[in-house]
Amino acid sequence: MVTINPYLNFPGTSEEAFTFYKSVFGGEFLMVMRFGDSPEAGNIPEEDKNKLMHIALGIGKGNILMATDTVGEMGMGYKQGNNFHLSLSVESKEEADAIFNGLSAGGNVMVPMSTASWGDYFGMFADKFGISWMVNHPANRS
Repeated sequence: MVTINPYLNFPGTSEEAFTFYKSVFGGEFLMVMRFGDSPEAGNIPEEDKNKLMHIALGIGKGNILMATDTVGEMGMGYKQGNNFHLSLSVESKEEADAIFNGLSAGGNVMVPMSTASWGDYFGMFADKFGISWMVNHPANRS
């Protein structure tokens, strides 16, 4: 079964935004990962190492609000209006491939489906209507 959650991009203000969101919604941070703590830390400029690579806030029943700080090349195209993705979490690699291939048809693939540095099976694209999507199959699922 597919679950869908918003994934927001910020120009270095993810931590501030999510502290605010937590004060409004309550909930707990499910994950906080800084660029400097990631497997890619050696490739990250010193000024970006304390920025957030990933943060997740549980909201309500099964909803997760997630975000990243846009750094380096990732931040070059940042502007309000393109600062979000719809993130799909799926049950299998086969489901990930089917959804990725279906939704990305005629669109622009930025990250083909593959095993990401954090271990999940992951891909990212904009569909033919310009909507940004991420498809993720967690490594801890078979």
